[in-house]
Amino acid sequence: METDVLAENRHLADHNRYTLRGAGVRSVDVMGTTGAGKTALIIKLSKIIMERGLRVGVIAGDVTGQDDYDRFQEAGVKAFNLNTGKECHLDANLVDKALDSIDLLDLDFLFVENVGNLVCPADFPLGTDSRLVVISVTEGDDMVRKHPMIFQDADIAVFNKMDLAEYMGVDVERVKDDYRKLTGGKDLMPTSVRTGDGIRELVGRLLD
Repeated sequence: METDVLAENRHLADHNRYTLRGAGVRSVDVMGTTGAGKTALIIKLSKIIMERGLRVGVIAGDVTGQDDYDRFQEAGVKAFNLNTGKECHLDANLVDKALDSIDLLDLDFLFVENVGNLVCPADFPLGTDSRLVVISVTEGDDMVRKHPMIFQDADIAVFNKMDLAEYMGVDVERVKDDYRKLTGGKDLMPTSVRTGDGIRELVGRLLD
């Protein structure tokens, strides 16, 4: 049963990828725990991307409510709310239905903010061009070791809220080293929404 569900999800993910690319929309699935700073990071990234003349939208995924959706709208970022009802992650079917209600020809770049956790989303690709996972210094220095699957599946990994690192007593180099060992030498990207450190470098990776 689980194999059938995952296979069907992959099939729908391929369909979503075809739909997005056919409309000329670049897309990224943003994963991470609640409190890692996904929403604030997406807002910061969106504003910089929009400054470059691109039209940006965000699918705000949550179990219920529209708090993140409201934050995006208030920040001037076009948003689309997507509730799972009870599921702890978005899946390709939910995103497929959301895309049906979005005018993709009015977008150049789409962020999909996944539901906040580091476990379930790893198994459910959505059909985006890339997958980005966000952790923060407030979560401790063992996040990579505790959740290897999501880091192995992600194209980009971000270590957020770096301006708080010295106050949290986090061993930043240990986290970076854990990530390098897990991924065969890839670098974890440090960012801070408050100071802006690393944000433009991340934009460069997303638009590269």
